[in-house]
Amino acid sequence: MAFTPDFLFSLANPVAMLGWALLVLAPRWVGTRRVVLSGALPLVLAAAYALLIGSHYLGAHASEGGFSSLQGVAALFQSPWALLAGWVHYLCFDLGIGIWESLDARRRGVPHVLLVPCLLLTFLFGPVGLLLYAGVRRFYHPVAAVAPQLSATSHHPKTSEA
Repeated sequence: MAFTPDFLFSLANPVAMLGWALLVLAPRWVGTRRVVLSGALPLVLAAAYALLIGSHYLGAHASEGGFSSLQGVAALFQSPWALLAGWVHYLCFDLGIGIWESLDARRRGVPHVLLVPCLLLTFLFGPVGLLLYAGVRRFYHPVAAVAPQLSATSHHPKTSEA
């Protein structure tokens, strides 16, 4: 078995897909908490990215391409290994944003049904999903049940005095 860019690509995608599926379909399952919400899957992708990008910059193609111009980025991605590193970078960071959206939505009491479109768009179009979630988190305010205040001396609700 040869570790080619195509082979590693075929491994990286299912790792990310597992994370997204768990976030959308089983958000409260203990396995989701342990494998995804803990950050374990993005860390696996981050380690793969570090190895891929490190091997590029320490290898024979280190002088090819760069990030200072669009032409440099295009030249960098001519290498299948650097292209794979770029793809794993996207997988890692988009999943990290999806995890943040999920945890933030849980803290804010945002219903999962409102979160799912944000997660799907984050999975498919990264920043568009983040933008949608920013709107949801800005405009969704859970209705808190307001209990009547009790006076310190009585167990009956306070009434306003005229």
